[in-house]
Amino acid sequence: MSIILTNRREAGRRLARKLSAYANHPQTVVLGLPRGGVPVAYEIAKALNLPLDVCLVKKLALPENPEFAIGAIAEDSLITNYSGEVIIVDENTRKIKGLDKAKINAIAAQQKAELQWRDRCYRHFRAPREICDQTVILVDDGVATGLTIHAAVTALNQHKPEKIIIAVPVISLQIIKQLKYQLEKIEIICVNSPQSLSAVSFWYEDFSETTDREVCELLSEFAPQLIKK
Repeated sequence: MSIILTNRREAGRRLARKLSAYANHPQTVVLGLPRGGVPVAYEIAKALNLPLDVCLVKKLALPENPEFAIGAIAEDSLITNYSGEVIIVDENTRKIKGLDKAKINAIAAQQKAELQWRDRCYRHFRAPREICDQTVILVDDGVATGLTIHAAVTALNQHKPEKIIIAVPVISLQIIKQLKYQLEKIEIICVNSPQSLSAVSFWYEDFSETTDREVCELLSEFAPQLIKK
């Protein structure tokens, strides 16, 4: 039976109950995808007494249609002299829209600047948490295309976590199958898993925009844990 969620905070509390086995686990960290995933992640981290940080990922969209996702870029692209490519692109969409590599890179460069701003804003120059050999609970407020989650997991795997659990309130069965096919060693925990998903917002009574200020305030409650080595 499908559940309409009151808001992101309630969604986080519902997910926390499904993740209770990880309460107080010394080798587990919760990472929220800004902005909407952070209130969900906050409730999970608070309920389970786990450290909280962000995993910075930005959707790549068409300049003429900001809501139309063609891919995503993850924060590993901010590392100095980083030689990898943490850009995930929907190849079918790219071909249909006639986008070449130069155009994709131009769009990604714009979003990289936004990632840099968010890194300074949310972390205040703190280093990201060490996740090597950790269980990572990766949280968003819902998954429509799977592109941002795919980019996030790709980036996180390069830091060699023990395990990645994708925790989201709503995700379609189609995207679950797609992510499990594309990504190795992941577990997906959700509240709703409809056959198809037209928009994440349909599954919430209140899906008002999460602000940067709210993200910063929620993260600040976990600041001592963020910088713990």
